[in-house]
Amino acid sequence: MLLALSACNQAAERPAPQPKLELRPAPAEVADVAGVVRTELSQARRDGRQLVVYVGAAWCEPCTRFHDAALAGELDAALDGVRLLEFDHDVWSDALVAAGYTSDLIPLFALPNSDGTASGKQFEGAIKGKDAVAQISPRLAALLGR
Repeated sequence: MLLALSACNQAAERPAPQPKLELRPAPAEVADVAGVVRTELSQARRDGRQLVVYVGAAWCEPCTRFHDAALAGELDAALDGVRLLEFDHDVWSDALVAAGYTSDLIPLFALPNSDGTASGKQFEGAIKGKDAVAQISPRLAALLGR
């Protein structure tokens, strides 16, 4: 009986499994985007994840559809082991440009250099409507070499 109770306690102490795709918001009020990305890139590597810089906005329909799908776990199978470092375009615009994360459209998905600046490997924009996520997902997988 004690063994059974011990096993129950051990099971209760285990952390819940994390989603296969991780969406991590950028920290608030930091001016150095490259520094934030560099730190997150190091952590992602230690965690065995690929880091992608993701720039969206609350008013951007494809961005919100993608964000919601990511949170719901709908992209876990296709993007297993990916960490998206999420920046709000309206909050971070100038700092993103300073680090080389520039685009004419959002959402923006970009691979960082080891120093945290943009590598130039990126894609931007998406269609509106219910097919936005279906259009973004294969492009993101291709960016990651999958």
